[in-house]
Amino acid sequence: MLAVWDCTPAHARPVRGRDRELAALTGLLTAAGRGDGGGVVIVGAPGTGKTTLLDELVRRADDFRVLRAEGSVPESEVRFAGAEQLLRPLDGLIGRLADDRAHALRPVWGLPAEADHDEPLAVPAAVSALLDVAARERPTLCCVDSAHLLDEDSLAVLTFAARRVRHTRLAFVFTIDHTAASDPDHDSTVWAGLPRLHLDGLSDEAAHDLLRDRLGASLPRDLADTMVDIGHGNPLALVELAESLSVDHLCGRAAPPSSPPPRGTLCRAVARSVFALSVPARSVVALACVAEELDGPLARRAAARIGETALSEAVRSGLVAGPDTIRLAADVVPSAVLAVLPPREIEAAHHRLAEAAEELGEPDRAVWHRAATATAPAPEIVEQLDRLAQRARTEAAHGTAAAASERAAELSPDATQRAHRLVAAATDHWASGRPQRARTALRLAAPLATGDLDIRISRLAGEIELRRGDPSVAAAELITTARRLAPTHRDLAATTLLLAGEASFVAGDNARYCLTARDAAALCEPREWPMTLVIREHFTAMSATFRGRHSDAAAPLRRLVRLGESIPDPTAKTLASQAAFTLGDAERSRDLALQAVICSRARGDESNVPWALVYAAMSALLSGQLAAATTTALEGLSVARALGQSNSAVDHVTVLAMLAALQGDRDTARARLDAANSELAERGLGRPSALATWAAACVDLAHDRPAEAFDRFRRMSVGRSRHCVPLKVMAVPHFVEAAVRCGERDIARRALTTFEHWADTTGGPARVALAHRCHALLAEDAGEARAHFTEAIRLHREADAPYDLAVTELLYASWLRRCRRPGEARDVLREAVHLFDEIGATHWVQRASGELRACGHRAPRGPRRGQTLSPQQERIARLVAEGATNKEIAAQLFISHRTVDHHLRNIFAKLDVRSRVELAALYR
Repeated sequence: MLAVWDCTPAHARPVRGRDRELAALTGLLTAAGRGDGGGVVIVGAPGTGKTTLLDELVRRADDFRVLRAEGSVPESEVRFAGAEQLLRPLDGLIGRLADDRAHALRPVWGLPAEADHDEPLAVPAAVSALLDVAARERPTLCCVDSAHLLDEDSLAVLTFAARRVRHTRLAFVFTIDHTAASDPDHDSTVWAGLPRLHLDGLSDEAAHDLLRDRLGASLPRDLADTMVDIGHGNPLALVELAESLSVDHLCGRAAPPSSPPPRGTLCRAVARSVFALSVPARSVVALACVAEELDGPLARRAAARIGETALSEAVRSGLVAGPDTIRLAADVVPSAVLAVLPPREIEAAHHRLAEAAEELGEPDRAVWHRAATATAPAPEIVEQLDRLAQRARTEAAHGTAAAASERAAELSPDATQRAHRLVAAATDHWASGRPQRARTALRLAAPLATGDLDIRISRLAGEIELRRGDPSVAAAELITTARRLAPTHRDLAATTLLLAGEASFVAGDNARYCLTARDAAALCEPREWPMTLVIREHFTAMSATFRGRHSDAAAPLRRLVRLGESIPDPTAKTLASQAAFTLGDAERSRDLALQAVICSRARGDESNVPWALVYAAMSALLSGQLAAATTTALEGLSVARALGQSNSAVDHVTVLAMLAALQGDRDTARARLDAANSELAERGLGRPSALATWAAACVDLAHDRPAEAFDRFRRMSVGRSRHCVPLKVMAVPHFVEAAVRCGERDIARRALTTFEHWADTTGGPARVALAHRCHALLAEDAGEARAHFTEAIRLHREADAPYDLAVTELLYASWLRRCRRPGEARDVLREAVHLFDEIGATHWVQRASGELRACGHRAPRGPRRGQTLSPQQERIARLVAEGATNKEIAAQLFISHRTVDHHLRNIFAKLDVRSRVELAALYR
């Protein structure tokens, strides 16, 4: 087991995923404190956190007297045992009761009842009176955990009291198992009149938060995803899974646990329910447990043969949902049921499903269930599983293919064949977004592999390391693998070097990149295979760019763009998109990147999609299409996370941070940078580190902190970020602005020389426009500054770059105002305000409006009613209309809560609505 050392007390951990329930319970406390008492029954399956909620409520009941009791099987037959447990702390208050009430309590204390106090209402009324006395002295909270296990007399008197707390300072909270809540006798009598609070499973987000609370933020994402799947939203299952992890699990040397610990609290509770059933009913539970999503008709057919009586019993137990569909109830943890069922009953369920599948003409389902119970060697089953995996692979069902290949490997007698199937499973796991499972399969295959298969293992391991590990380690592994492949598999060696180059680029290691380019040049001689030429042109162009030889890079970049447009390969199109971006051709770059996404998805392999979407987002950013860039980066982030590609996810987070920074949205930019920082440092990601530094500097510039921005830009020249030449060059216009405002004109001029050389040779009109803007800021002569500003504005219009046009107009207008030309400044600023408003850059709207007011014009403050929503506002409005909370919107769009609030105020003003309900009505 993994020892999770945590010096913080357990109660310091937040209760995850129960905000709604805690709000209701806290409201109950508040009302009771005001003298408006009440009661509630919390209903949930074992492990859903009923006791945790009670504990949290007790922690919040600072001014309350707290009375607690817990039902248990040993005391369930002992009369008034539960009531005595709850009321024992009130022993000192009995003297305040009338004598008849005090005497009526004798049975609660285990004393014989007096003859004249044996009326049915005597004990319940006395208990209620004692609690009322306690509540007059101090607000009182009564917590009764596992109330369904109380003795009948205690349950009767305590629920009696709970229904009579109105106008008192008493609050009652009971917790009961979901099966007790469905008992028709109890439902109509004991719990009548008390509101219910049902606990559903945790959301995936809350489940991940719970795991991070216990295992830290470094828990591998795919391992966490597996545990969330196994835990099925059950908090106790997740906690026990976390406690069962070993170091081998965390490092990927061992497969994740398949269930919560069989001897743990949850499995013991599930076992009590399972073994309380008859054998036929248990067979129905086993069917529901092993049946998969596609097995619905098979399970119903098999259950009918067991008998309707057994089915009804299984449904009444709360373990099975039915009778129309045979599946486990939604709040039952399948892995826990599998852990407690006897293996022979699980095997019997698979046999029943296999027979039903054969009868209904579904051979693939039959193979699957036969394989689940087969033992090695099983050559016939293995062959059938291979065919099933191949069919699944062609349909892009990589998860199914991986499972079939892994099971086939387990049943293979030959070690070499087992290794091949494990590598196939690893490839499918990687394609389906389970990199940790892929790594585990590769580790199992490695000792069995020889020759080419061993090299394939190294290549896939290097690619996984590139996308989610340390890119420097990935580069070393991939270069070694490429050299092993070169003598016999030159084409595969070339693509491996391509991955190695990408790893060096991400790591910010230019020297290694250029050495890799030299290896690629020797390997990629003119050949028939088109990708050879693509790889050669890519390395030629990018190595020249990294050395600052932009003139040498221009021609191969243009050839690479043409190759990408003609070759239907997603990698070729992504590299061509990168080339077009470097050339400043935003439109072609975005088109090529989106073509790469389409090609990848058409092939049923999304592993390259996040990489392509980085360039799609960056090209939209380059052309000033900030809304399109945000949408694309959010999609890329979602896909990268789903695939377990942590490094690609960080790329997209830093792009999103840059977008927020350009819009002047300080809170959102900082939130995104904070989300990326730990991973940037942990894995040494040079390229996204450089972009993050640039974004942080842009935030400083937007909020009038040029000295801080200047310092950040200077830090781009140290550490890993210094090697990211393309981003350093692209950041020069902002660096020049910061340097000019700090009086560092000579430094700004030297930086501009490099940028201008790049813009003139490989950049398009958008970057030439930025060079003119920099010259205007540096100009000493008024005529020279005006000429450069004018030319920059013309080129911005030609390049269709609205954001850069608006920024240049704002800088030009500020210059005009300082030159005492307010009338000219007003004309320029009006367009700048309009452009900023169109792209949703609220901060810059306010800045430009402030300049307008300084020029003597009263610009409208904030959005005007009847205006069109910006793209970001439109996204938020639609999410609100769909019922999303501000917290959910912030998480989905990766922005801060404060930014959501700000946008909502503007949306309400623009659409002339006063509430979320009115807003939702507009979208119906």
